[in-house]
Amino acid sequence: MNTINALVLVEPGKTEVRAIDMPRPGNGDVLLQVSRVGFCGGDLNGFRGLFELQEYPNVLGHEVGATIVETGPDVPEAFRPGMRVTVNPYQNCGVCLSCRKGRPNACQDNKTMGVRRPGAMTRYIAVPWEKLHTSDKLSLRELALVEPLTVGFHAAARGRVAAGEKVAVIGCGIVGMGAVASSVNRGAEVIAIDIDDTKMDIARKAGAAHAINTTKTDLREALMQITNGDGPDVVIEAVGNAATYRAAVDEVAYTGRVVYIGYAKQPVAYQTGTFVRKEVEILGSRNCLGDFPDVISYLESGRFPVDAVISRTVKLDEAGAALAEWSANPGPITKIMVDLDD
Repeated sequence: MNTINALVLVEPGKTEVRAIDMPRPGNGDVLLQVSRVGFCGGDLNGFRGLFELQEYPNVLGHEVGATIVETGPDVPEAFRPGMRVTVNPYQNCGVCLSCRKGRPNACQDNKTMGVRRPGAMTRYIAVPWEKLHTSDKLSLRELALVEPLTVGFHAAARGRVAAGEKVAVIGCGIVGMGAVASSVNRGAEVIAIDIDDTKMDIARKAGAAHAINTTKTDLREALMQITNGDGPDVVIEAVGNAATYRAAVDEVAYTGRVVYIGYAKQPVAYQTGTFVRKEVEILGSRNCLGDFPDVISYLESGRFPVDAVISRTVKLDEAGAALAEWSANPGPITKIMVDLDD
């Protein structure tokens, strides 16, 4: 086998299944047989030409459920063929200020698989053993959910979500769902906010105490009622929209914390007096930082509604069309997963 097929994002709005070279594991590498790969919001925005970091052409995919098939030289004996794994898809430079401060998730030259280097939407990939996380309890499709959930878990950590706090999560795609799950796991009372009732139902299954569909209910009125007029202690924005960026600051409680995950596609204008008077903390949240073990442990507990969040599963030759359909009608979709098994 000299070549394998891969889904390539050729340019905005165009994907192709192309033959690429079969990888071989080098020193310190592990060869993986990929079973499941999830599409993420970054893939969607890359397809739409709205993700500033996306490089073209590129093999997509960084949410991975795979099995070890071969190990190269200098790989610890703990990693053996047959083990089920997921992959930390981020590659940091190690020398920039963020890396020197121990914050490699915010590396100034981060290269995420599928964005700035080849991704995993193909049958075999070779990765450094240090990027692997194993579980003998999780299925391969559950392992493919780990990475997107880590992004939401990291956002909750950035917001210092604590037991007893009221936390509003705006946007209940898979990353927002991770923020919901992590906040619930930390003992917070979670308010899920979206425009789709199906996602509201899933958020409740993940433990959200309240759900607000802003197409049917006034956001401020609902939040004031739930929080006894105070506003949420923490607001996590997982949409990437100018209106929701402003809403996070407008609706958070005095002395509250706002965490932004989403990339707004246009400049955001604020009334600066709002967050000065409130003395709001505004925090960015990028990728994840040491959250993989926590998410794996959480998923192993069986408390996350895995079946509910996977909206659709397709084969590799259907994946490009599925991405285009998601772009045309994103509302009902939480997670599209690509099945690479024969």
